[in-house]
Amino acid sequence: MDPGEAAILDSSPRSFSWLFALPPPLSAAFLGRMNVIDHVRDMAAAGLHSNVRLLSSLLLTMSNNNPELFSPSQKYQLLVYHADSLFHDKEYRNAVSKYTMALQQKKALSKTSKVRPSTGNSASTPQSQCLPSEIEVKYKMAECYTMLKQDKDAIAILDGIPSRQRTPKINMMLANLYKKAGQERPSVTSYKEVLRQCPLALDAILGLLSLSVKGAEVASMTMNVIQTVPNLDWLSVWIKAYAFVHVGDNSRAINTICSLEKKSLLRDNVDLLGSLADLYFRAGDNKNSVLKFEQAQMLDPYLIKGMDVYGYLLAREGRLEDVENLGCRLFNISDQHAEPWVVSGCHSFYSKRYSRALYLGAKAIQLNSNSVQALLLKGAALRNMGRVQEAIIHFREAIRLAPCRLDCYEGLIECYLASNSIREAMVMANNVYKTLGANAQTLTLLATVCLEDPVTQEKAKTLLDKALTQRPDYIKAVVKKAELLSREQKYEDGIALLRNALANQSDCVLHRILGDFLVAVNEYQEAMDQYSIALSLDPNDQKSLEGMQKMEKEESPTDATQEEDVDDMEGSGEEGDLEGSDSEAAQWADQEQWFGMQ
Repeated sequence: MDPGEAAILDSSPRSFSWLFALPPPLSAAFLGRMNVIDHVRDMAAAGLHSNVRLLSSLLLTMSNNNPELFSPSQKYQLLVYHADSLFHDKEYRNAVSKYTMALQQKKALSKTSKVRPSTGNSASTPQSQCLPSEIEVKYKMAECYTMLKQDKDAIAILDGIPSRQRTPKINMMLANLYKKAGQERPSVTSYKEVLRQCPLALDAILGLLSLSVKGAEVASMTMNVIQTVPNLDWLSVWIKAYAFVHVGDNSRAINTICSLEKKSLLRDNVDLLGSLADLYFRAGDNKNSVLKFEQAQMLDPYLIKGMDVYGYLLAREGRLEDVENLGCRLFNISDQHAEPWVVSGCHSFYSKRYSRALYLGAKAIQLNSNSVQALLLKGAALRNMGRVQEAIIHFREAIRLAPCRLDCYEGLIECYLASNSIREAMVMANNVYKTLGANAQTLTLLATVCLEDPVTQEKAKTLLDKALTQRPDYIKAVVKKAELLSREQKYEDGIALLRNALANQSDCVLHRILGDFLVAVNEYQEAMDQYSIALSLDPNDQKSLEGMQKMEKEESPTDATQEEDVDDMEGSGEEGDLEGSDSEAAQWADQEQWFGMQ
């Protein structure tokens, strides 16, 4: 019987000494100085997490059965390495439990002036005395808490670390947690501390700018490194550009980033292109936004950031097949990001499958609670399902996260109008107008609310004229002005407005409205052409299809009568379709309940 088998049969403490004994002739020079804790440490450093987990679990059980087997410092190390392996396996609650035990062990260790030698481990090395950092253990605990969505516990554990002992990554995590909790002052302090230690921490710079810290103040914190490190002359312009982004000055932000992107050293940078695409989207220039997103994903086929907005824009244009392909491609890259779920949700929403869009939006929020596009998707789905009050909550959260994004306010105002809360909608629209300035988008938004009240029709007209003076091609302003002209039955003026807007762009809604206006003036053939163009741009545009079918029925009343008879005969089949859609809604409602959405 070999020593290992004998030790397994014998449960006395002495029987485990073979674990720590050295193989006889093998390297007395190197292995003679290592004990079992050193081997665990080396495996952890080598990334052998599953091996560390198995061995440390066995050694901890041995220690519990015989407290004299390991010294307090060695047990502390075993607990930390075991917790690290659990963290790697994403068992965060178990890891927190083991990290807590390790900190308690460390606390007891610090009270002991002498470290007791363990049985069979008298050969202690300087390496074995290099204990895992207590600060690092607390940071890992905070990471576990954030993964468990227990942000208050994460803040509490990091707050317990004295300021002068906080590393840049601890300050960065604290800054982000404070910001998420709405504690702006400590968040700013933590971001500044990150920059003091690492002046090129660009995400910390963005964090400060998002908290309304002046661009000049932020730039001053990086001035020394700009002056001493070569090829960083672009950084001050970069800071200036994102300062414009965070105050909502989209046009100046676009111009500044374009000037950066044109520089030879920064040309074709995916992050800058993504920022440009997002800015064009915020400015209501959807055509340029789509172009920039396409350019970015051609440069980086695995790009995920910003693809939720890109998918939304494609869905709005009626390019549902492209949206479906984009969603599949993103899921193949990663299903642990919100973007693929949002893109698939946009496909469902614009296919009028609102229950499914709601489920997908909720799943995206689970993965990233700060996803503005996911909140907007879920809010829109709730609104269209008649759950307006729940939708309002989601739009308000989107506004909190992105106070400079007009589409967040548009969603909330649409909810107010849907619930006939015109006064609240007017207050919100006026606040947006004052906060984001008098541009074509805010003027159109305010005009949209004014159109809902007969008393403010003239004001709506004035606002729309101002918006179109600033941007004659702004589609939302053109649509609202056409709506106003339709009410006044000024069809010729409407036709002129729409033809002018379509001179340099092609849009499904504009072609459809032009078709409606042409019908009103008996220009049937051209109206049919406009409906055809609209359907070629968006085959799912129901209103264009209805306009075309209405014209066909008027042209051949006999056929129309026959179609009505057929419709009456097939009424039972139509009811069957409705029942099918209800069963699908019920199916997704069950999944929504599973994901905590109700």
